[in-house]
Amino acid sequence: MNIQIFGSKKCFDTKKAERYFKERQIKYQFINILDKGLSKDEYRSVSQAVGGMDNLINDKSKDFYLLSHSSKDHKELLLIENPSLFKTPIVRNGRQATISYQPEIWKNWD
Repeated sequence: MNIQIFGSKKCFDTKKAERYFKERQIKYQFINILDKGLSKDEYRSVSQAVGGMDNLINDKSKDFYLLSHSSKDHKELLLIENPSLFKTPIVRNGRQATISYQPEIWKNWD
């Protein structure tokens, strides 16, 4: 397994995800999404794995207004440029990915 957790230190679900993998002694890489964001390739891979861009958008973000009147292509650029718009945590294992705290899915990853 090659687990990556994209999240923020202030996100409760990100902390729960980290604890889940620590308790099972599964190594993971934490990436502070607010500092590093997602590359275009990472974004595309995660978006495909979770069922599309709309599932990645945090509609409670203070920056959500940026997306209100944007086209799909422009929304993708705004997401990549403004990582605070992503729901967290984004947990990746290769081409597989989840959003939020989803241990029922993670337990089936090998």
